[in-house]
Amino acid sequence: MMDDSWGRKPAALRVRANDREAARAADRERRAQERAASADARIEARAAARDAASQAREAARTARRVEEEARAAVRREAAATVAAEEPAAPRRRRSTGAIARTGMPTEERDTRGYRTVVDEDRIRTLAKRGASVAGLAGAFGLSVAEVEAVLAAG
Repeated sequence: MMDDSWGRKPAALRVRANDREAARAADRERRAQERAASADARIEARAAARDAASQAREAARTARRVEEEARAAVRREAAATVAAEEPAAPRRRRSTGAIARTGMPTEERDTRGYRTVVDEDRIRTLAKRGASVAGLAGAFGLSVAEVEAVLAAG
């Protein structure tokens, strides 16, 4: 089977190859346009979903704010009625550290049996800092005359 088309393609084959190539190019272009349209549609759908979610969050935020304001008003009214009914107790300092974390109640230590060490230098130092004679006598368990004698001796 010899062909006289040495070095070139026959015209009939060339037309079919070009047709097939053009059809493939058209299909490629159509698929690319479909992909682009699909991507655009997805982008638009996501934007719409984000907008709807944002509006829903804002509506929920507004509803929570209204509810919190109503609760705060009820609390304020309750506090005002309680304050009007009974006198306010003195505010205590908040505890810190392990007691605050564990919730263990603080216990008042019974110090009635404790003895205060009577140190004359300490009595003089406290007197120099401005402690009264009666206060020193009460703190150290001495009489006022004894405290005055310690201060006079020093």
